[in-house]
Amino acid sequence: MLTIKQSVATIAVIAFLSFSAKAQELWSLQQCIEYALDNNIQLKQQELNVKITENQLIRAKHGVYPNLNASANHNYSFGRSTNYITNQKERSDIQSSSMSISTQVTLFNGFQLTNSKRQEALNLQASLSDVEGLKNNISLNIAAAYLQILFSEEIVESSRMQLELSTMQVERTRMLVDAGSLPEGNLMEMEAQRASDELQLVNAQNQLDLAYLTLTQLLDIRDTENFAVQKPQIESLGQEPIANQTQNIFDQAQLTLPQIQGARIRVQSAEKGVQIAKGAQSPRLSLGANYGTGAQHLLRSNPLLSEDPFLDQIKDNANTGIGLNLSIPIFNGSQVRTSISNARINLENTRLSLENEKNYLFKEIQQAQADAMAAFKKYIATEKNLNALQEAFRYTEQRFSLGLANSLDYTTSKTRLAKVQAELVSAKYEYIFKVKILDFYKGIPLSI
Repeated sequence: MLTIKQSVATIAVIAFLSFSAKAQELWSLQQCIEYALDNNIQLKQQELNVKITENQLIRAKHGVYPNLNASANHNYSFGRSTNYITNQKERSDIQSSSMSISTQVTLFNGFQLTNSKRQEALNLQASLSDVEGLKNNISLNIAAAYLQILFSEEIVESSRMQLELSTMQVERTRMLVDAGSLPEGNLMEMEAQRASDELQLVNAQNQLDLAYLTLTQLLDIRDTENFAVQKPQIESLGQEPIANQTQNIFDQAQLTLPQIQGARIRVQSAEKGVQIAKGAQSPRLSLGANYGTGAQHLLRSNPLLSEDPFLDQIKDNANTGIGLNLSIPIFNGSQVRTSISNARINLENTRLSLENEKNYLFKEIQQAQADAMAAFKKYIATEKNLNALQEAFRYTEQRFSLGLANSLDYTTSKTRLAKVQAELVSAKYEYIFKVKILDFYKGIPLSI
């Protein structure tokens, strides 16, 4: 029978564990990636740059339309001034109003407006590619941190099992020592082995905590206590990667990855920049029109003069104009020639940037292919080694229990087994990550 205090304590513990289980939501890899893409500040800044580029495109589109400007003035004049009625200079104090409206449209300027509009459209596409490229980098970083947590969790679990095994062996050795079957030195060595396994567990837990810290920092999550990742079921590693696929994957990746697309678009934008610069060599033809009028009113009335009404003056003093303006560049301090030269240099630079992006991508795929092949071979070899060491350890453990093997042989066999177990876990997650990178270059979304 439980006492009242024990019952209350038991209920409190159960309630606390239930609350903790509810509060600690398990995050899948896809949830982590989606959260990062929704909340990453750097990504939001890049999206704001896209909006700036959109505004620049709107401005370039509106640049082909006629402009329209209006102005108005109201002045007070004291002394001699022109009388709008008599058109004579008179000494009088007057107030005058004038207003005008004008418009101008460019008819031809070497297609600079048209090319500017097309260039801004290309710049917008390049900015969108930058956003997608940043999303890909964020997703890869999240996937790497996520897999590091899964790896660290398996190391913690393996270290915990090793500690439990050491604890059981300490108790068994103590019984044999008490029975006089083994010397007391064996017990001391087993207790030292247990202490070493405790240290390994602490180190593994610290690595797991650091892995969680890395992921939460990438996600910008401050409530790290209630954060935990979902452990997927990984049945098998699948087949060995196909060798010599680098060129095929590269041919596919360069058609879809945003960093290559963005670099290509920037080459096209630079080509438009050269055309814009060359357009400054052409004559410029524009059409303009204006309308203006004004009216006056004496501050001091003059009985000898009768002033026309304000609206009549506005009507009578109106003037309109329309005309064509042709500007032919002849010499302007080599500004046009310098602009064309700089535009061509920028074009060559963007072409080199495109080639550099392609070379970098090819090397990345080549390295990922080699890493995946090496990781798979390492996993297979480590798995065979582990199977052999498990049999050897089982044999050594039986001999140790019968007193046929000393504690040094036992701890040596156990340490080798634990080391290979950790190496197998490392090889498994290394292979998974490298394969996911290859899938990513093939256009397959990241998932586990």
